[in-house]
Amino acid sequence: MSLSAVGLSLVAALSFVAGGSFMKLSSGFARPVPGAAALALFLGGAVAQTLAMKHGEMGVSYVFILGLEAVLAFAIGAFLFRENVSAAKLLGVALIIGGFALLHASTAVGTH
Repeated sequence: MSLSAVGLSLVAALSFVAGGSFMKLSSGFARPVPGAAALALFLGGAVAQTLAMKHGEMGVSYVFILGLEAVLAFAIGAFLFRENVSAAKLLGVALIIGGFALLHASTAVGTH
């Protein structure tokens, strides 16, 4: 992935995670301001993801964004929303990171 694709992917993942946080704060869209913020952030994330995927393989770009989003969402859930952290959840996060590393490594050496 090019540096611009990585940057756009980071913007997409951060937008999606921030959108998810506002979605949680919206209480199922019962609170309109956090709900509107969630929708705007999801739209911004989708635009950034679309631009990022223009510069790389769909599988690698998409998995990178989803994986980064999952790891960031887990961290925000744990730190901001005080959600439970267990060994199984930490293992899941490690597997997500390892899976992306394998995808990236196979792309870097040209194997598909």
